[in-house]
Amino acid sequence: MKAGFVQYHPEFGNVQANLDRVEELLAGKEADLFVLPELFSTGYRFKNMEEAHHYAELVPGGLTTGFLCSTAKKMNAYFIAGLVETENERIYNSSVIVGPEGFLGRYRKIHLFDTEKACFHTGREAPPVFDLRGAKVGVMICFDWRFPETARSLALKGAEIIAHPSNLVLPHCPQAMITRCLENRVFAITADRVGDENRVPNETLHFIGQSQVVDPDGNVLVRASETGEEVCVVEIELEKAREKILNPKNDIFKDRRPDLYF
Repeated sequence: MKAGFVQYHPEFGNVQANLDRVEELLAGKEADLFVLPELFSTGYRFKNMEEAHHYAELVPGGLTTGFLCSTAKKMNAYFIAGLVETENERIYNSSVIVGPEGFLGRYRKIHLFDTEKACFHTGREAPPVFDLRGAKVGVMICFDWRFPETARSLALKGAEIIAHPSNLVLPHCPQAMITRCLENRVFAITADRVGDENRVPNETLHFIGQSQVVDPDGNVLVRASETGEEVCVVEIELEKAREKILNPKNDIFKDRRPDLYF
């Protein structure tokens, strides 16, 4: 299948302008699956939960999910993208999964990073796997990368591709995701943003870009720049992620010893 990412610089709080910019970037592009950044429609740095609540949307039913569903139908593609979700007065850092047939599901981030803990409630459900055009696609969000159990649990559920909407400020993730792919023999699509946010005095956040697609052998098929807006699409050979045998004597899943792990 053809899969890729959108890396761009959102304008904090200007949802419609951000949706319009993504639509511009996608013009003329073709893929089966696009992954967009974490909180792509709002920007990242909320000051508190009250502010996050102001920008939160129903899923489905909100402006951003509606835009994604419309775009997916128009482009005959699947999208996985991050937004602020509200349900029963709880606020989540979520990703939505949509396709030409409409809304398919959501994932609410389970590992909140730093000041996110003051802005969002923690997700209560395990990261999901979806069947998208014959590919098993798991979903995690940004800081989930720091917990190997996240990617492993998705792989054990059958994920062949891990979609990873992100707003990265730490430098280690692009290389760490290579290890996650090697550990589980999966593809990973990390969609990051670029630019800075200066919403808290003396606390500028700089986002590192470097969105990428990595294959089960740890090869970086494509990696974006640290500063530019880019849409990249690559061919993915799903069969590589379905083969867990390293050599005639080693299968990375069958050789596991969960009886000895904590």
